[in-house]
Amino acid sequence: MEPTDSEYATNPTNFKRTSFRIKGRTVHAIEAGNGPLVVALHGFPDLPISFRHQISLLAQCGYRVVAPCLRGYFPDDECPDGPFEIATLVQDLLDLIDHLTDQPVTLIGHDWGAIAVRGAAIIAPGKVARIICMSVPTPGNFAKALLRNPEQQRRSWYAYFFQLPFAELAVAENDLAFIERLWQEWSPGWKCPEEVMAEIKMAFRNPSVLKAALGYYRSQFNPALQQPGLAEIRTRLSEPIPVPAMYVHGADDGCIGAETTEGMESSFAAHFERHIIPKAGHFVHQEQPDVVNELMVRFLT
Repeated sequence: MEPTDSEYATNPTNFKRTSFRIKGRTVHAIEAGNGPLVVALHGFPDLPISFRHQISLLAQCGYRVVAPCLRGYFPDDECPDGPFEIATLVQDLLDLIDHLTDQPVTLIGHDWGAIAVRGAAIIAPGKVARIICMSVPTPGNFAKALLRNPEQQRRSWYAYFFQLPFAELAVAENDLAFIERLWQEWSPGWKCPEEVMAEIKMAFRNPSVLKAALGYYRSQFNPALQQPGLAEIRTRLSEPIPVPAMYVHGADDGCIGAETTEGMESSFAAHFERHIIPKAGHFVHQEQPDVVNELMVRFLT
């Protein structure tokens, strides 16, 4: 029987807490299982524990699952000043793959993680066997929504708010009530388990983590925060995805509307399937883990 959320929080032996030394920095992660490698990359405002339901199942199915923290999301990260941008996440992910295996891997990504795993598949398709993305559509679809969809423009207000110099202070106020509110709005009708939110807050109370989390949004709007050496990755993120892919999105997502995913198949050059999950919001893999897990296993086999 799959452990409950309370068991995940109170019994850390469900996952192995580990770290890897890669190119001068320590990458913190949780992992479980043995076998072909699956890397699961979280988003905002979240942590690797986001994949607690998927890690357990995939480990039982004979996979080794590694879920790393995004750069800057671990309080002891040695890169307090970044760089924090999507191209860095893609490069970090490719470096992690090279460190862990010489075989093609399966990538799972949610939110920022979805963008990063698509980028990794584009840049290095020989390293990636297949990808599973959740809750953030392809760049072309999302850009079109921001331009033409007033409802999505309203939903994306937080990304613009994060550009303000006092955003860190506002988010940190009242013990990160801002972040709890985002979870509630993005996944209406579902409440993040208290023990999971406690772990997230423990990380985000660290000013360096909050700075990093907002930094990814700021670099999207400010080219001065982008690394010249990663220009090729940035320019290629809109290319067709060349590996088999599955996309999952909650029908009630309050962060990015499910309607923004329509027509995404044109961005995929190999097998592609899209699933809109009823009674689920932005954190679809946590809200409907049985449904998402069944789709994942079917896709992987």
